[in-house]
Amino acid sequence: MGTAERVLAYGGGRLDRAGALRTDPTRLGALLGEPTTVVLPLWRDRCLVDGDGPVRLTAERASLVRSAAGETVFLGLDGDTAVFAVDLSALDERSAVEMAGAVKSVDVRALVGRLDADDAAVQAYARGLLHWHRQQRYCGTCGAPAVVGGGGHVRTCTGGECGRLLFPRIEPAIIVLVEAPGSPGRCLLARHAGAAEDAYSTLAGFVEVGENLEDAVRREMAEEAGITVTDVTYQGSQAWPFPAGLMVGFRASATSEEVRVDGEELLEARWFTRAELRQREAAGRTLGRVDAIDHRLLHDWLAAG
Repeated sequence: MGTAERVLAYGGGRLDRAGALRTDPTRLGALLGEPTTVVLPLWRDRCLVDGDGPVRLTAERASLVRSAAGETVFLGLDGDTAVFAVDLSALDERSAVEMAGAVKSVDVRALVGRLDADDAAVQAYARGLLHWHRQQRYCGTCGAPAVVGGGGHVRTCTGGECGRLLFPRIEPAIIVLVEAPGSPGRCLLARHAGAAEDAYSTLAGFVEVGENLEDAVRREMAEEAGITVTDVTYQGSQAWPFPAGLMVGFRASATSEEVRVDGEELLEARWFTRAELRQREAAGRTLGRVDAIDHRLLHDWLAAG
């Protein structure tokens, strides 16, 4: 089964995002008061957890928390249950933990493997949306304050002559497994600036204005590794709200084995055979982050040969 056919971490959650409810503040207010409603508290991009995992506040406790919180946003419906998230970032960590009835705060990425995939997707969704609100308090056009609407999915500039609608922005990036020409099969991995001495990963980069995804693949591979690639083929995509990414995976073929790293983003790059990657994994070196699309790209490539 290929990457595109499988759900990657932080995507494919079970929530119905119920977009029609976002424009009905009366109904959203009623949902916040229902005893079955779930409110997920976060603090500065971190999940608040107890001994069983992320805290899920009941409506009664959530009403107390919201009085001291920042934004409360509507995430969607889990069956008949409404799910919201609330931002406690205005508090210090200890106060936020205590108010939520939690034990500590944890990055959602540290919980992957312990959380149900759907729960991880919801936590990441909440994290990304609340992060956006903290970064978008003012209009970027006129500087006036921007107020929340749409259940937390839009902010509106209050400037009298502006009134711009501000929506959460996604930052697309490409991530690529590049294959060498000829035999044996080899893929290109690189050591990035700041990485450990023997830490290699696939190549990636952000999409620029005026580019399509395939253009970005070709440009990034040329800029970072000095290689020309062809046969750029989509493999799958992954929500990556850390803080607002969308990772789009590709496989591509290099026209030459010659590699010239830029010396800034990449310190070195080399070709690996499948046997070498299997040896690295057997020695305890993880091939990519276990919750990230590069892990899937590498293992799909290994399975193909």
